[in-house]
Amino acid sequence: MEKLSLCVLFGGCSSEYEVSLMSVTSILNNLDREKYDIYMVGITRDGRWLLYEGEISNIRPDRWNDRRYVTPAILSPDRADHGLLVLREGVIQRIRLDVIFPVLHGKNGEDGTVQGLFELCGVPYVGCGVLASAVCMDKDVAYSVLTQRGIPSARSICVREEELLHPEMVARKLREAALSYPVFVKPANAGSSVGISKVHGEGELLPALQLALREDGRGKAIVQEFLDGIEVECAVLGNGDPVASADVGEIEPLRELYDYEGKYCDDTTALHIPARLPPAKAQEVREIAVRAFRAMSCQGLARVDFFVLHKDGRVVLNELNTLPGFTDISMYPKLFCHGGMGYGELLDRLIELALGR
Repeated sequence: MEKLSLCVLFGGCSSEYEVSLMSVTSILNNLDREKYDIYMVGITRDGRWLLYEGEISNIRPDRWNDRRYVTPAILSPDRADHGLLVLREGVIQRIRLDVIFPVLHGKNGEDGTVQGLFELCGVPYVGCGVLASAVCMDKDVAYSVLTQRGIPSARSICVREEELLHPEMVARKLREAALSYPVFVKPANAGSSVGISKVHGEGELLPALQLALREDGRGKAIVQEFLDGIEVECAVLGNGDPVASADVGEIEPLRELYDYEGKYCDDTTALHIPARLPPAKAQEVREIAVRAFRAMSCQGLARVDFFVLHKDGRVVLNELNTLPGFTDISMYPKLFCHGGMGYGELLDRLIELALGR
């Protein structure tokens, strides 16, 4: 069987650059070299695109960007090229691609921007399209769509940067939305729990909004109700007929906030697969996850995050992640692997879905 020409894209201009390096290392170590000719393309923090031809082991510690191993390269928007343009010793080399696997988290990676470039290139790519990526990334817009589709999500308000000049306006919006402390404040456009604060009173609100707005970069922050419940996640896979992972995973933070460090850097979080839920409740989570996946026009993959409330058992959707983490401790691959699908098999399936739509 002829090998597929596969471009794996990593790094990026995002606060989640380091997460991308962790994810792509796991992915590259599990791709079948018998099936794919792999071209590794890294994007530096300042936005340079480089074809990387060194060892995989250099990527995670961020030693990949060494001139010995890299050559300037870009994805050509000209469909006649259908792939990469590599500038090697003053000569442009064209590499035709069959498929692109973006391993880019956060802004400029899973928000529809780079997906638009893939569409211009005419090269199939893993994951959600432009619309789903953009809508899911912007929590303000996502909550509006979910509410309109009758999918229960957390109550929240959007605070724009210019509104910080009028604190009384923000306080009034909180009252009108019946939001009482504690609340969570987060960027409207960011992931991996970057820039999130748990706010216990009015005195903490302004600094939390300022932090969230710095991370957002697009002038919007979300103030969201505190949900007292079990935090669970469900993985969804597919295009027109998506399926949820056989099990739901549970996040048990061992400190107050499940933040970036808890996700990727320390051992303050316990993961339970399957989640400690009654079977009927886990099934409800799985069904809502697929409904949300469809409602947002997702394709390929998404991880859907929920709270199951202690008080009344209601399932409340927190957010959808269209390019979830693929590190060796990430919930998305762990859920499918727990169900019997190998990591490499999952990657093959995602590439098949990209080629099939």
